[in-house]
This record gives sequence, structure tokens and C-alpha cells, in this order.
Amino acid sequence: MDTTEESTVQWPQPGQNSEWLVDGPAGRIEALLSAPKGGVPRGFAVICHPHPLFGGAMSNKVVYTLSSGALQAGLATLRFNFRGVGRSGGLHDEGRGETADVLHLAGLMRELLPEGPRVLAGFSFGAFVALKAAAELRPDALVSIAPPFGKYFGGEAPPRHPGCPWLVVHSRDDDTVSYDETHEILAGYTPPPQLVTVDGAGHFFHGRLQDISAVLVPFLQSVSA
Repeated sequence: MDTTEESTVQWPQPGQNSEWLVDGPAGRIEALLSAPKGGVPRGFAVICHPHPLFGGAMSNKVVYTLSSGALQAGLATLRFNFRGVGRSGGLHDEGRGETADVLHLAGLMRELLPEGPRVLAGFSFGAFVALKAAAELRPDALVSIAPPFGKYFGGEAPPRHPGCPWLVVHSRDDDTVSYDETHEILAGYTPPPQLVTVDGAGHFFHGRLQDISAVLVPFLQSVSA
């Protein structure tokens, strides 16, 4: 696995990863760039991890599952650490600066992959940040796993619709992010996203990651630029 600076980014070999240190709006961003096994990626996905102040990092298993599913769908993936996590510089900014970082990374990925679908995805805190970024980026698809609305964001209003196919996966017994609140808020979007409800997976999908993969891969395979 190589560690690469932004100015000398090299695509990893098919099925391999490259560590990436890139200059961002608040300092260096630590990321992991992954290439699908099938050769040239048909697009890319930028994937956001859960809350930095509660142990969230790009190594999170749900984030890994999102990356794995996107790779199976033929997309290159970029997982990264939010501000103040791992080797990423800066300080936690309650979703504001983190949104700017997502947009910055998506722009860099588009420079490297000018063609094909752009996908944003995230889990928990990362799902809300990805939704905020999608409202500006207008990607080709958005994936949200257990998205919180307002819980970590000072009651911030829900972002506008991303304007693209949107998949949400949430467990009915989530004890961290209210399923009922999520369901109610999502119903207010026009059109509402594709909401996949599971039972017994809790917030972290312990032993239930396949529930995510089972809907994620076909959803991403259906996405075109």
C-alpha cells in the first residue's frame, strides 16, 4: 500500500488501495483510495464516516461495507478521516467544515475521473454531512445509512433534496438515531428516497452488514452518469 501526496496521486492497481494525504480547506486530509477489481472505474464514491467525537473513523465497518459495495458496482472509492481524526488536520466543525471537505474531495476525484457517476455515501453523522454536500454537488446518487437529522447539528433544518436517486437504510430498533424521526423527515422530501427498513440491526448493524450490501450493490449498479 502506497502513501501518496496530492501532486503525485497514482491510481492503485485493480483491487488494491493507496493511502492518500491531500491538502484540504483546514489542513491535510487522510484518505484511502481503492480501485475496483474489474479494471478502469466507471465512476467514484466518496464515503463519510460516523461522528468523530464518538470514535468515528474511516476504518468503521459500515463505512468499509459501503466502500466494498461500491467497488463491487465498479466504482473507485475514497474513504477519508474527518478533521481531527487520524492524520487529518483541523478540528471538528459540527458538520460545516466537514461538508466543505467532502466537496473538496469530490472535486479532486472528478479531476481524476472526469467521466462516470459521482456518488456520495455516509453512515450516521457522515450520512448527514454527505446529504448536505449532495445538496450543493448534485451527485448522480446518494446513499445514507441511519442518517440523523438535527441530533448532532444544533437542530439544523434538513438539507434540500439531493436531486438524484437516494437510498436510505435504517434499522427500526436503532437506539442512537431515531428511526421514527428519520422516517417522518424523509417523508417530507419530494420525491422521498428509497427507504429500506430492517429490524434488529441496531445502529451499528452488528452481524447485519449483509443487509446493507444486499440493497447497496444493485442500487449502485443501476446508477448511470
